[in-house]
Amino acid sequence: MMEMLRARMLRSVPWFLLSGMTALCFLQGVPVRSGDAGFPKAMDNVTVRQGDSAILRCTVDNRVTRVAWLNRSTILYTGNDKWSIDPRVVLVTNNKIQYSIEIQNVGIYDEGPYTCSVQTDNHPKTSRVHLIVQVPPTIVEISSNIVVNEGNNVSLSCIATGRPEPVVNWRYLSPKAHGFMSEDEYLEITGITREQSGVYECSAANDVSSPDVRRVKVTVNYPPYILDARNIGVPLGHQGILQCDALAVPAAEFFWYKEDKRLSDSRKGVKVENRETFSRVTFFNVSEQDYGNYTCVAMNRLGHSNASVILFGPGAVHDGNSGSSRCLLCTPLFLLFVLCLSLLLPPAQF
Repeated sequence: MMEMLRARMLRSVPWFLLSGMTALCFLQGVPVRSGDAGFPKAMDNVTVRQGDSAILRCTVDNRVTRVAWLNRSTILYTGNDKWSIDPRVVLVTNNKIQYSIEIQNVGIYDEGPYTCSVQTDNHPKTSRVHLIVQVPPTIVEISSNIVVNEGNNVSLSCIATGRPEPVVNWRYLSPKAHGFMSEDEYLEITGITREQSGVYECSAANDVSSPDVRRVKVTVNYPPYILDARNIGVPLGHQGILQCDALAVPAAEFFWYKEDKRLSDSRKGVKVENRETFSRVTFFNVSEQDYGNYTCVAMNRLGHSNASVILFGPGAVHDGNSGSSRCLLCTPLFLLFVLCLSLLLPPAQF
């Protein structure tokens, strides 16, 4: 049996090897096909996605006595006999009009020229098809989430692979989406500001499949700044609340002072409540001793900010800009006004 198989192989070798050598002469540049004009040809280029199956067809006629498929110099099939050890390569059709094979689960290493060799009237002829394998885009490397101080430079990278080579874009995603910031693998931000903190999105696309998308979170540290701290008037015996709002990254710690004395929960009738973006002091039963000027201090490792807040009672007015309070009836200007009025008007009228 082995002798018969060996003899058959030896009889087959000369014609398709000669055809294969002829095909090798055409492997450079754009795929071409050879043979006389009246001879049926193989397919044009075949394009398939990685992981799919590719069918290579070669049209034949009654003049053809022997057929074979080759990949470069490797024999895949001769007639019905399989020479390739690759289980993914199977014979699909072998009849008087078509000779075709299938390559299953195509990978990028399957890309390249394939040759259909035929024997007709004792003259070998070849026809070639080029298999093109497309690969969906994949982001293989991207910057990790980072934390930087305001004013520093930031460099983000996003490396992607695919066939055709994917186009890589960066955009600022949140808190509010913007257009493309970079049509490149790299995104450079010079002197980053607190407004530029958030999520950045990298997308890689090549039209083979949906884009591959990955995200990077950029946290920008900055010192506290106080958004709001308002004076408040409260009658004696009522509840009064002083509040100080501030933003900072990392979150600020809050401290309250009256003159040079720090407030705490240990003081009777007073509650100090600190949250991530604000601090609140509650006076449950306001007394004369509670009135006055208070200072809110917001602090983190990058710096601090402070603001004055006044708790005042009835009969007093305050200047929101200066943070001062006073008794209107006790001002020198008011007393001078009363004196002038008493001199100008008759006693009866006054």
